[in-house]
Amino acid sequence: MVLFPLCKLLAGSVRVTKKQLVLYGMLLSLLLYLLTAGRIRVDTPPVSQSLKAETGIDVSDVRMASEDEEQQQLTQETSWGAPLVWGDSKDSARRRAELSHHNIRTGLLTLAVGPYAHYLRRFLSSAELYFLPGSTVIYYILTDSPRALHPLPQMGPGREVRVIPVAERLGWEHLAQRRMAMLASAIKEQAWQEVEYVFCMDVDQEFVATVGAEILGELVATLHPELYGMPRKAFPYERKPSSLASVGENEGDYYYTSELYGGLCMEVYDMTRRCSQLILQDQEKGVMARGLEESYLNRYLINHWPTCILSPEYSWWESALAFNVPTQRVVSLGRQCVALEPQKRQEQGC
Repeated sequence: MVLFPLCKLLAGSVRVTKKQLVLYGMLLSLLLYLLTAGRIRVDTPPVSQSLKAETGIDVSDVRMASEDEEQQQLTQETSWGAPLVWGDSKDSARRRAELSHHNIRTGLLTLAVGPYAHYLRRFLSSAELYFLPGSTVIYYILTDSPRALHPLPQMGPGREVRVIPVAERLGWEHLAQRRMAMLASAIKEQAWQEVEYVFCMDVDQEFVATVGAEILGELVATLHPELYGMPRKAFPYERKPSSLASVGENEGDYYYTSELYGGLCMEVYDMTRRCSQLILQDQEKGVMARGLEESYLNRYLINHWPTCILSPEYSWWESALAFNVPTQRVVSLGRQCVALEPQKRQEQGC
């Protein structure tokens, strides 16, 4: 009924005032809202939007179609023989048992600058509970606010914190261009002398289940939870030939997240140093890869196959596209917060 005067207007038989037009528009908007209010709306992450625009692939459709098959079979090994790690597998249990009697020293390196510093205590407290329990661990914290960490949280036996002051990097893009260089410097100048393995993690993550010695390897990468099991053409590799991160159409086996990677100190140092060099060379040409440092990480790992690949259990967030893992072990609060409503963001400490 609210549309009846408007229909008569279109037929040309009735004249209406400007106020009436505004009222009809408001009523029409209200009607459309009521018709659609019962539908659940899921915000699609930017990666899927860009993929659909560029390739025509609707990633959510691919995920739904392949979900049953994925759950029936969890790949245990790559085509080049590297283990694909699921925490509760027999291989992981065997690996933990083999290393249980070794006094292995591991570094956990993270960058907490600007607004990201507020995640730090949550990151550390969850790592104390779940990251390599019973092992020797040194936390390397690169931060522009060292005083904010005092007093330092109390660590368990064999656990220490090293605070490394850095200058604040204003803006996310600028930070992403320099982070690999900062990590490489920290490994070379400090971690290399104190630990055998080092893992680089984004600080806006939380450990929610045990992450044990099954993750140790020479060069370790982690699968992106929204892209695991997807066809290669769905991977958001850098495609511009002008970029040193560029990946050809027939290259690449997996898409790796920059949320977590690691391995032996020398291997991780070589990777972060080389990626930082490529980023700076592109920057000098005025080129920026679509995925920032993640693009260069994936380019490097195509040329240098990881010896150990962590399943999406080790980097997961709530998303309609995320692979349905058997156990969530590390949750990316930062990426998960993007899709939450304001009230839920506040509840989860985003």
